Amino acid sequence: MLAYTLLILLAGGLQALAAHVKITWDIGYLNISRDGLSTWQAIGANGQLPIPPIYVTQGDILELTAINHLDKPVTLHTHGLFQRNSSYYDGAGMVTECGIPPGSQFTYIIETRNQSGTHWVHSHYGPEAIDGLRAALVIRDLDPKLLDEYDEDVLLTLEDWGQEPSNAMLERMKTTSLGRHPNYPTVLINGINANLSQPIRFLPGRRYRLRVVSMSFTYWFKVRLPGHAMQVIEADGIYSQPSAVDGLDMCPGQRYSVIITAHDSLKFNHALNVTFHSNFLARKPGLNPRYHHVPIMYNDDAPIKTYPMIEDHEVKWADEYAMEPQDKQMLLEPVDQHIVLNVKAPNRNTSISAHAYGDYAYASVPVPPLYTALTTGNMALSPSVYAPQLNAIILKHNHIVELELRNSFAPIIHTYHSHGHAFQVVETGPVNSNSSIPVKRFTGRQPMRRDTITLAAGQYVRVRIKADNPGVWYQHCHQEQHNLSGMAFTFIEAPDVMQQTLRVPQEMLEFCRILGHPTQGNSAGRFGSDMAGIDPPLAINGTANSITGT
Repeated sequence: MLAYTLLILLAGGLQALAAHVKITWDIGYLNISRDGLSTWQAIGANGQLPIPPIYVTQGDILELTAINHLDKPVTLHTHGLFQRNSSYYDGAGMVTECGIPPGSQFTYIIETRNQSGTHWVHSHYGPEAIDGLRAALVIRDLDPKLLDEYDEDVLLTLEDWGQEPSNAMLERMKTTSLGRHPNYPTVLINGINANLSQPIRFLPGRRYRLRVVSMSFTYWFKVRLPGHAMQVIEADGIYSQPSAVDGLDMCPGQRYSVIITAHDSLKFNHALNVTFHSNFLARKPGLNPRYHHVPIMYNDDAPIKTYPMIEDHEVKWADEYAMEPQDKQMLLEPVDQHIVLNVKAPNRNTSISAHAYGDYAYASVPVPPLYTALTTGNMALSPSVYAPQLNAIILKHNHIVELELRNSFAPIIHTYHSHGHAFQVVETGPVNSNSSIPVKRFTGRQPMRRDTITLAAGQYVRVRIKADNPGVWYQHCHQEQHNLSGMAFTFIEAPDVMQQTLRVPQEMLEFCRILGHPTQGNSAGRFGSDMAGIDPPLAINGTANSITGT
């Protein structure tokens, strides 16, 4: 259900049009075959999958209502939106809320005044998003200079879709070496089996903004359009200086916009190549990698032009670290707090399936850490009120924070997604100083900002943020099997300030009561550091982490 309520706003002597965009998702189970191969109980909205994309215009207020007809709680996370002054709307289950109970409904209020670009919405409660509860979110721009760069907008969503419900898949992965899937998933392009991809129409000479959203939870996608130049202008909702590339290599959760100028000739049609791949799963012909094509149609009577095959190393892929932001934001400095976190994983010979960014596998606790931060007064500045399994890191207001993530495990590749911030990427390099992998530093210019990056095997990445968004922000690997097994930590950002500025809607607190969760006190709902009643944290062995600065 979509309704627009138009409000006329006057600003700076100019008349502008804004809107309250009201969308309702009636969330329930569907027995459906999205890929034409397997039928199982998925999760959709309004009786359908895929869930249609959401389109708003910058400045609009999105009112997204979730009606929960599942038999468990549900949340909605707007992936890429910062939720300034409204951390409680971030949708991270048992981090910023307890969830919407079965039979209840709730409306998330999403401000878009200060953000635009390409994003998506998905559940952040257990594995519900893997089972279908996800959709693209496009915030159209108002900047006439940007709008003048292209003639048409085209959305391309990429998904991995399993052959069984997420719970069954995740259970199998616990007992399989390196987390290899017994069954490789199907690729969905714009919500349908990639083998049945619908054509995209091009008109000669027109400029197209292709928005590509990886709504994947495990696998990487490569996207190329041979014979056409691509110019990257956006990564994860941040506009970049235009850069010419041959293709995109996207980890789960990433988004790009590229400008493509159509040919002047109608002599040939073309094919957009989409490659599904994973370097941590066994290579199997036809399965990993897997090749799909989306027809780019100029002329219904013309053949599709073929191009010679080229090796990956000959392709100029978009460098996810090395772009430059359009707004030329300078390097954040000096650094007030330096954090080093080492990726930790169980020994392959153990039965433990947990992963960690911190010293412990992340696990939920009775009180969401946002509520602990808001209700414990000055104690909220002390790690002692947050259970160890939250891997809580306290940030002081407006401090410059440098985070170094180190992945010494080979061949396991990971990702890092930040809620509440787009971080500056300042350096990457090898964990082992004897490695031939080069160190790349981006500190001599304006570093690119984004919210999701790859953490390559055997490498580290350093990022920086300014702690200017008081709230509790979930930080995690966006490969969902790793996230759900504990590869996450939390930023407790300026708790003293959030106590003065954040007011959790009463309805959310009532939901916690219905679900049996306290809304005050430390992680156990008690005073001080008394964590009685909470399961002990699962410690993961590995290199020690460090936090310096205050």
